[in-house]
Amino acid sequence: MTIKFRVIERSQPGVTGGGEKMFYAAPVVSGITTLEDLTHMIEKISTLSGADVHGAIYALVDVAISRLEEGEIVRLGELGSLRISLSSAGKTTATAVKATDIKGTKVIFTPGKRIKKMIKSAKFQKQ
Repeated sequence: MTIKFRVIERSQPGVTGGGEKMFYAAPVVSGITTLEDLTHMIEKISTLSGADVHGAIYALVDVAISRLEEGEIVRLGELGSLRISLSSAGKTTATAVKATDIKGTKVIFTPGKRIKKMIKSAKFQKQ
């Protein structure tokens, strides 16, 4: 598998005036696959109807949100897993940390074994 990349120029973060500009590789995005596209693709390779696939994916989102809210890691088999991450202000004692110190929340995706293998064995081509 070959992943295409392009070269972009970036300034140094946090440096007044941008500092020394450097060049970095960035992946080339060749398009978007929507939920409807995925539904049709799965429908073609399985015995499920498009409505069944679509419904299952929407139900998966609802259930995953519920489990993440309960503080659970959501394992999605070979796809990977989802978990909540928090960003908070630092305090000098454990008792000083309050809910109001939480500044941000995000969901972390950790790829499964097959995706990790694909990434590890990827070849790259400059565009």
